[in-house]
Amino acid sequence: MRWAKGAALVLGFAAAVVLGVWIGPYITHRGAIAGETTGPAQTSVSSVPEDQAGPTVKRAPSSQRSAAKQRKAAERTAKATPVGSTPREISVIAPALHERLKPLLNKGANMDVASEDFGDAEQFAAVAHAARNTDIPFMVLKHRVVYETKSLQAAIQELKPDVNGAVEARRAYTQAKSDISALES
Repeated sequence: MRWAKGAALVLGFAAAVVLGVWIGPYITHRGAIAGETTGPAQTSVSSVPEDQAGPTVKRAPSSQRSAAKQRKAAERTAKATPVGSTPREISVIAPALHERLKPLLNKGANMDVASEDFGDAEQFAAVAHAARNTDIPFMVLKHRVVYETKSLQAAIQELKPDVNGAVEARRAYTQAKSDISALES
């Protein structure tokens, strides 16, 4: 009887592992799944009134978020760039930028994950500097700025009410601009 229970337990565990490996990519949407094409985002209709619904974050697939962020960044750059000058050419995934910002994040941080979904290099650098300056965890601050689309100032003020969000956001953007200009020269 003991042998049968042990064998059933081992087979159940093995089946759970195999099932997890098999359906993992479908759940996390982390990798390209063979034969799968991405279609338009599906929206769900809830029967709960908005004022009674709890806080939920609805996110589009990563590829759609990235494309939307890049469009917004291009629009901001077009508005902020004076005629006759060239916009910043530093990419969010630039290895030089990653090397410059790596000391600001926790030791062993994956820079590809950290820079994912940011609109531009300046925003990424500013959030990294703000996280270091205010002792707010980088991923929490990133979530507020990137996925909840709050301004850096509002996110800092929400997470650390005792800190002046405007001053810290301005300081972080100044440091970010300094990093970007150092990489451009």
